[in-house]
This record gives sequence, structure tokens and C-alpha cells, in this order.
Amino acid sequence: MGEQSPKAPVVAEAHAVDTFHPPQKMLDKHPSKPHLSSLEEYQKLYKESITEPKKFWGRLARELLTWSKDFQTVHSGSLAGGDNAWFLEGELNASYNCVDRHAFKDPNKVAIIYEADEPSDGRNVTYGELLRDVSKLAHVLTQMGVRKGDTVAIYLPMIPEAIVALLACSRIGAVHSVVFAGFSADSLRDRVIDGGSKVVITTDEGKRGGKLIGTKKIVDEALKQCPDVGHVLVYKRTGADIPMTEGRDFWWHEEVEKWPSYYPPVAVNSEDPLFLLYTSGSTGKPKGVMHTTGGYLLGAATTGKYVFDIHDGDRYFCGGDVGWITGHTYVVYAPLLLGVSTVVFEGTPAYPNFSRYWDIIEQHKVTQFYVAPTALRLLKRAGNQHVRNEMKHLRVLGSVGEPIAAEIWKWYFEVVGKEEAHIVDTYWQTETGSNVITPLAGVTPTKPGSASLPFFGIEPAIVDPVSGEEIHGNDVEGVLAFKQPWPSMARTVWGAHKRYMDTYLNVYKGYYFTGDGAGRDHEGFYWIRGRVDDVVNVSGHRLSTAEIEAALIEHASIAEAAVVGVADELTGQAVNAFVSIKNGAEVDDALRKDFILQVRRSIGPFAAPKAVFVVPDLPKTRSGKIMRRILRKILAGEEDQLGDISTLSDPSVVEKIITIVHEGKKK
Repeated sequence: MGEQSPKAPVVAEAHAVDTFHPPQKMLDKHPSKPHLSSLEEYQKLYKESITEPKKFWGRLARELLTWSKDFQTVHSGSLAGGDNAWFLEGELNASYNCVDRHAFKDPNKVAIIYEADEPSDGRNVTYGELLRDVSKLAHVLTQMGVRKGDTVAIYLPMIPEAIVALLACSRIGAVHSVVFAGFSADSLRDRVIDGGSKVVITTDEGKRGGKLIGTKKIVDEALKQCPDVGHVLVYKRTGADIPMTEGRDFWWHEEVEKWPSYYPPVAVNSEDPLFLLYTSGSTGKPKGVMHTTGGYLLGAATTGKYVFDIHDGDRYFCGGDVGWITGHTYVVYAPLLLGVSTVVFEGTPAYPNFSRYWDIIEQHKVTQFYVAPTALRLLKRAGNQHVRNEMKHLRVLGSVGEPIAAEIWKWYFEVVGKEEAHIVDTYWQTETGSNVITPLAGVTPTKPGSASLPFFGIEPAIVDPVSGEEIHGNDVEGVLAFKQPWPSMARTVWGAHKRYMDTYLNVYKGYYFTGDGAGRDHEGFYWIRGRVDDVVNVSGHRLSTAEIEAALIEHASIAEAAVVGVADELTGQAVNAFVSIKNGAEVDDALRKDFILQVRRSIGPFAAPKAVFVVPDLPKTRSGKIMRRILRKILAGEEDQLGDISTLSDPSVVEKIITIVHEGKKK
């Protein structure tokens, strides 16, 4: 492996954790040098971002974004008031910032490196081509009656047209609402209705991992209950024979041919909405998280520049899907705002074989790679023989979606990065818009498993969950909250501002509540411990237990359901369900399979329970609250740590559940 990168083991009671400094070999192969010269420079800028946030963010907003009208007021509002607004009088256009300004400078520069599901089907899209494609689609949407402030639902696989669709919406001031193309018809229907989308954009079919996905069929099913949708635009991906509803459904390729290749960008206010993205809520009803234009774009651009150390000429590969926040911020907005090439990957890491990611990185000389620990666990398990040796342009390896275990971190660093790339383990959420606790590539020392230090403008607090008081000092554990607003934070939940306040800002008044537990170690590094509410994190995707329970209860045989997350070596957490069934139903494997299918149909395949335990009753308090904590302990084999169960309405049910779980595991 050549010389070892410098490691300075930190020896302290209770945590002997190696600290890894940015590898010298990363700095040696750098096209210039990292944007910050040292940790001290980060600390100086960080201090300014906390003590003088208006000065700090005002400067960066003018440096990284192009405004058609300058702003006078950098920030107004507060966390307590839930009325934060940034760059108030400013006007700009997201698609102009992502496309036009780069196309004018160099129209032949590659904007999108499309890696299709089949390795031979990819193509590149230049900034000049992207401007033409976005403009044509903007004309089409305008003809379909879409106006500034209208929402457009996008149900597309990972193809360049997904990026074109997002940017065409923002070009005309419309609000995009992307629904992950693995969601079921019911989930799509709920999101179309809640967002008030009048137009849906989809494909005839999707291709993923060698399999076909009937996207148009799912849209047709969803729209049976969406009377307000007037138009469906269908991109021909496979050429399948699909039904088209006359007057409602139109082919993308036929419509774009009708319009010119330039559409002037519509200037919007900094606080006009850019997009809605639905995320699981603990009530089970999905929340339409709303991000606005100026602040969100600035969060994407600053984290792209400093966290990933993006420089001109880089080729950036984020493996996230555009249906999730990772795809929005780090497939689309961050790389395109900074004018570099972004990889759009349609497939899976295991198709046609386990070398797929590494082949893409090698072939396209990728400089930054960003993916969820789930994929890394899968690839580590598949074996090192699949990892390519010619990935020599890689400088930054990112991790997203859940904390990364130390042994996966070390494999990523040693085997994938050859000890020549800096690992950035990023912590953030749909609601934060961009990375909030994260190393800066080439600058921050890192500890495997820690998200390290806060990004600019983020002032973390560890809060005692019982008293609600902030716990000061180091070597502390509690609930993670933030004390200051930042530009890319979500502004509201669409049509439910009270829910936004109650979920994030009223839990601890004056703080933003993340819903995650965290520790701050003796050196001030942050360690994320996972959710403190009823949310399961499967493969980096947050799923509400209430949403899955609601899907199960739709089944005619199920009386009650409780869903909990259980540790899973591949997906981080897996969904396990406990159901009590109505009298007369015959319990067998076929019925259990049917319960799992019920969730697949109602939400989507990724939410399906890994195991379903049929139990006589669920452990409940006398007031009827289901004690999911007890179910989690039983699944973890911690029956001896259940605490006092005498307060349950029927304590005897616990022994019965323990027996059923043990028998189920033997199978």
C-alpha cells in the first residue's frame, strides 16, 4: 500500500478512536489545493458564520449565486417564530444558476454523464444541450397551463430527463414535487393530491437492475383518484406498448419538437418555493417539506464547494436517487450550481455485477463519490476482487443516510480509496436541505463513525430529553438540536405549518429539533446515534412506523399492527411487524406473505417488512398506547432489560411474544 497516511491515535478513557488526517496522497494528486488551507481557517470562518451570520451568508450568496436583483436583507425571523427568510428582496432563477451561466461560458462542457442501467446505453449531455432541453420542456409545461407557483409531480427513474424536468419547472417558477419511482400508486396519489399538482411527468417504463418497472401503469392507477390532473407527459424510455389517455397523456418527444430551444428564465423571489419533497412523518401522513429558492441553492453550492472540495473540471458521482433529498441536492443542484459534471446512474450497484460503481468511477475518472452505507455493506460483502485498481482520480469518498460503522469506513478508506481519498461522513436531513454536520474534504481530521464537526452556520446543541435543557461541555449524550437558523432549512410543511412548528420548532422552543440522538466527544466531535422517535432508517431512507402500520391495518385480517426497526447487517435497519389478527383468520405462510404484499402495494417494495410476527395481542399501556420499545428489546434479544412490565394492560402477553419471536427466528 506504500507509505501509511498520517494517523494520530487519540488515547482517552472510554474511546480509543483513531483520528485520520486528510491523506497526503489526496493532497498530492489535487488539481490545485483544497478551498480552505487548514482546520484553523475552517474554525475562523465557522466562528464568523455563528457570530456574524448575516455578513457571512451575505458574502457567500453574492459569491456563489447569480442574482437578477440584489438583496438588501440577509435574514429575518427566528426559530421560535418559525418565520425564517433569507436574502429577502433578492430575485434569481435556479435553472439560470445551474445551466445558463455555465453554458454561456463553455457550451461544450459536459453537464450530465448518464450511466444507463445497461452499461452500453449511456450518453453525455453538455451544458449547451441541457439549456436547449430545459428550455423546450419549459415551453411545453407553459403550454400545459403551468404557471409560476404551480406544482408539477415528477415520477421518473434516474435518467437525464429527470434533471431536465426539475430545471424546466424552476425555469418557469413552478414548484417541482418529485416522487421516488419506487413508490406505489397509492403513495403517488396522496402526494399528487396533497401538493395540488395539475401535471405529472413520467416514463412509459423504468429500467433498474435489469428489471422493468411499469411507471406509466402506476401513474394511471394513481390518477384514477386525482381528478385535478389535466396533463401527463410521458418520456419514451423503453418503447413499451402502453395505453395513452387522449387529451390527457402526451409524448415528451412529440411535444418538445414544437418549441424553440430558448426560454427566458422567470425571476422569482429568494423566498419563493423551489420544491416540495415528501418525507415520512410519525403520524403516518407524509409531510410535504417545502424548500425555497435562494437559501436552498446557497446550501447546495456551499456544501458542494467546501464539503466535497469541488473544483472546476471535477466529475462528481452521487449514487442517490432524485426521488430523495440526496438526489436533489447532490445529483442535481450542488454539482450543476458549481458548473461541474454530475453522474446520473439509472441502475443498481450489483447489476450487471458488483463492479458497476467502480467501473463507472474508473471509466469517467470520477473525482468525488457519494453513497449510502447500505451499498457499501453490500459491496464489502461481495468481496474485494470486484474493486477496480484504476480509480486514481478519486479524492473524496462520501457517506450519506445513516451513520457508517467503523469497519465499513475503514474498508471504504483502504480498499476503495487506497488510502488516497478523504472520507466525508455527512449528517443531514430532508429538512436541513444540505449537509449540517460533516468533515470538509482535505481539511477536517476524521474519526471512523463520527460525522465530525458542524458546517458553517450550524450551531449544534445536545439537549437533555427529559428537562429540555441544553447540556454544555464535551463528553455528553442527548438529543441533537440546532440553535440558529441557516439558509437551506425547510420553511414549512406544505399546507400544514402548525405541523411543521410542532415537529421541529416547538419541541424545544428556540431550537430546531432533529429527532436524532447524538453524543459530543471529548474533542467536540459529533456522533449520531439514530432516531429518537418512531422512524425506521432502511438503506438510508426514513420510513415512518405509523405509515407502515396504517398500510398493514388496511388488510382485512389484521386487527392491530406495530412496526419497529431492527438492526440489519445489510440495510442498517429492517422493518419487523407484529400483528394481531381478527377472529377466524387462518394463520399460515401464505397469509404472512399477503401482509408483506399489502405494504408493497400501499407504500412500495422498499418499505416491506422483513419479518411479520402474528401475536395474540400487542403490549399496551392501560391507556392503550402500544409499547414498541418492548418489541424492540425482544427482537434485540434483550428480554432481561424490559423494565417494569406490570403497568401493561396484560403483562402475560410479553412472554407469549418472546416465544413467538424465538420460534420465528429458528425458521
